[in-house]
Amino acid sequence: MTASDPSLHPVHTLYSEHHGWLQGWLRRKLGCTCEAADLMHDTFVRVLDRSDRSDLNAIREPRAYLTTIAHGIMVNHVRRKDLERAYLQALAALPEAVAPSPEARAIALEALIDIDRLLDGLPPRVRRAFLLNQLEGLTHAEIAAQLAVSVSSIRQYLVRAMTHCLTGAAA
Repeated sequence: MTASDPSLHPVHTLYSEHHGWLQGWLRRKLGCTCEAADLMHDTFVRVLDRSDRSDLNAIREPRAYLTTIAHGIMVNHVRRKDLERAYLQALAALPEAVAPSPEARAIALEALIDIDRLLDGLPPRVRRAFLLNQLEGLTHAEIAAQLAVSVSSIRQYLVRAMTHCLTGAAA
């Protein structure tokens, strides 16, 4: 085998055979060529980060594999853009005298994105219960009523979310 043997470079083969298709798929989903290119590259970076790349040669449906990874990255990207947009709208509604400086805005936005990353991976109800409690100050009973679950479920959700946050922050 030579250094140019494609079997030695499964990521290169995967990239060369599917990057154009994946970028087109992302462009159709996002409606933006630049964002599609960024997320397509993020997808292949994620593939490179996988510990055992030798398994890539055994993938039967490479497009399904790439779509699964890209979809997760795209969902996170869209969610973070929505978070940034909501933050900027809230800032725009503030009177100019109390509006934070551009530097303070950037720091706060970075903190929001860090919190979003920290909560990533929680089931939607657990995440929602945590946010309702922490950001809106709702009681366990109020959250239970809103989510149509028991108060004991809310307690379990909040413990799970806090544990998730503490282990994520320690990492």
